[in-house]
Formats: sequence, structure tokens, C-alpha cells
Amino acid sequence: MTSIAVIRGGEVLESAQGEREASLLYRGAYLPGDEIRFETGYRHALVQVDQAVAPARVYLPERRFSYRPPVSGDGLAVYAPGAFGGELHLISIRPDEGREMRNMAENPADQRGEVSAYPHATANVETRGESVFAARNTIDGLHIAGGHGEWPYGSWGIGARTDAALTLDFGREILAETMTLYLRADFPHDAYWISGRVTLTDEAGQTREIDFPLEGRDGPQRVALGGCRVRRLVLDRLVKCDMPSAFPALRQIEVYGAERE
Repeated sequence: MTSIAVIRGGEVLESAQGEREASLLYRGAYLPGDEIRFETGYRHALVQVDQAVAPARVYLPERRFSYRPPVSGDGLAVYAPGAFGGELHLISIRPDEGREMRNMAENPADQRGEVSAYPHATANVETRGESVFAARNTIDGLHIAGGHGEWPYGSWGIGARTDAALTLDFGREILAETMTLYLRADFPHDAYWISGRVTLTDEAGQTREIDFPLEGRDGPQRVALGGCRVRRLVLDRLVKCDMPSAFPALRQIEVYGAERE
């Protein structure tokens, strides 16, 4: 059985269920603390948390997860105008039965904090703690990089830290062929990195390090990963160019591969 429920203070406001998939039209405005709870019988799912947010292909190790819809201020800054607003909200979940080669990192439904839906991006620093510079922006599926700040220019900002590191957790072991990075390119406001390192860790804890060069340009920069097994990766040792700007940033990270099983 598959179900969706909108919950406020422990009370179910509205719900829907189905054998394999479910769709819910929630009629009402969200309030702080509201929760959208998904439960299903499968681990690979296509989830849409709002009609203004692209569907997410997520891995659910516990076959359930809760999404906290942002309702105002900073939390909404990285979403398209109208997302989670008003009093009509279309929410859905269904099985993801595709096993083709694809971008295994993309998850528009990722959110800060503890999660039970993957992939999930975190970092040891996010500029001023603002949502527009959060790690989750790097897997939202958007590539536009010629600006910074509110949607559609969310990015991972490092607050000028030289030890900045971003972690991408897939929640299970996948096969990874290629990593593609899109640097933020709001020049001359932005600087850029000239090199970096990615550390790949498999389910058994074995690691592999790859150093790679980077250029100051708007567009994809690819790093071959060799079809290795990866549970999580860490992007670090990011070396800034000699531009006076203190603001290099990452717009998007993609990892092309496939499910291992």
C-alpha cells in the first residue's frame, strides 16, 4: 500500500492511498511545522512534493519519509515563485522502475537536516547559513549559473572557507561512471576553483581519491569515475584562482551511473 498524508501537530489534515501509487490534492495553506508523510512498499520512487517542484527520483531505505514544506522567508528563496503557496497543492508518489544510465545525484526534493530519502547533499559550511547557499541546491537539477542568490540561482556557497567540503550520500551503493560539475559563473562577482578532489567510498568503506582540474567558465566540467561502486562521495581540496573575488561557488553536481542491483 502507498499513502500520502498532510499532518499538522500530529493530526492528519488530508490523505490519499493506493495499491502502488497515490496522488493527493491538498486544499489548504501550509503552516510552519506541517509535514507531508509518504509511505510505500518500495524503495525506489518518483515523488513530487509540489506542482511547482520537479519530480524527484529518490531512494527510500525505510520505504517512507517526511517532507517539511517551506512556508515563508528564507526557506522559500530557492524554489520557483508560487511553490508551496496558495491553497491547492498537488502531491504524488509512484514506483520508479527505470534502471537506465542517468544522473544519480539529482533530487529536487532534498532538504536540510535529517532525511530518509536519498540522494542527500550536506556540507561543512554554507554561507551565513542561508538557504540560497545550501548544499541541497547543487542537486536540484538546475544549471543556470550566471547569477547568485534567490531562485533559480541557488548554489553551494563556502563562506570563503579554504577547508570547504561537500558530501553527497546516495543512501545505497550505486555504479558511478562520470561526475559533472557546474561552477557558479556570476563573473566578476564570483571567483572559481582551479582544482579539486573527490573521494569515493563504497558500502564496505573502501575509498578512492581522484584529483581533477577546473576552469573558470559557465558549463559542464566532467571527471571520469570509471564505473566504480559508490555509496557516498566528498568534494574537497578546492583551490581558488588568484582573482580578487572571495566567492567561488558550485551550482550543480551530477553523477552519471546506474543502480547496482
